[in-house]
Amino acid sequence: MLTQHIIRTAVESALAEDAPYGDVTCETTIPADETGSASLAAREDGVMSGIDVFAAAFRAQNPAIEVTASIADGEPFRAGQTLAAVSGPVRDLLTAERVALNFTQRMSGIATMTAAFVARVDAIYADGFRPANGPVVRPRRYERTRIVDTRKTTPGLRPFEKYAVRCGGGHNHRYGLSDAIMMKDNHLAALAARGIDLTGAIRHVRQQVGHTTHIEVEVDRLDQIPAVIAGGADTIMLDNFTLDDTRRGVELIDGRAIVEASGNMSLERVADVAAAGVDVISVGALTHSVRSIDLGLDWLD
Repeated sequence: MLTQHIIRTAVESALAEDAPYGDVTCETTIPADETGSASLAAREDGVMSGIDVFAAAFRAQNPAIEVTASIADGEPFRAGQTLAAVSGPVRDLLTAERVALNFTQRMSGIATMTAAFVARVDAIYADGFRPANGPVVRPRRYERTRIVDTRKTTPGLRPFEKYAVRCGGGHNHRYGLSDAIMMKDNHLAALAARGIDLTGAIRHVRQQVGHTTHIEVEVDRLDQIPAVIAGGADTIMLDNFTLDDTRRGVELIDGRAIVEASGNMSLERVADVAAAGVDVISVGALTHSVRSIDLGLDWLD
């Protein structure tokens, strides 16, 4: 999904946006032949994502810049740790610095937040752990409940942000509108206005698509679930359900569809939602409310 072509196109566009007519500060203060080196340093703990994008930004500015990474994507790091070394013409290092950091800081922020959600869910599988609101119920479709992202991504940066979720141990929901059918509340309202019931709508959709096309349906009430099951949905999303209703929803679906929980998911409640027996928990905050990790470029000479 995050190909070298996508990376190259994005970093070149970002560099052009930042210095459309050159870097006037560097051109007036730094001799053209001056060389130097610096290190990418972590100012706080986190999980790495985007180290190749970091390198690509410098190399797009000047292929002569050398970047040596000391960490791989998906690896945790500690405050004070050196993550990479860069060396080359100082003008180009300084010109590309902010673009390189912007990508890597945001991607690492997403990976770090994702890892935190995954860790909370993984805790329910630890020996002896029981959530406060009830016994652990094992997910029906996967070995462990999956933390997944949403389409609430920054326009133009979706490949980077969804890749970062995977670096943090999460999974991707559909990449875009072309990947799967997902009937949400507004789709259902439009169908209801035409007199089409929920079961009939799902069956009608199924007849129009190939057998490999996945159909997901969002519900916001328990009484919608029987109609969705009758229609043959592959995934049923329980949107903004209480914990008790989530448990009831899992019982009603009874393994006949993948169960996804969604809506205002937080670190404080995600483990209990997972323990209710859902297969998937989608978390929009992974990309729409993330804080970039504090990374910096420290000059060595």
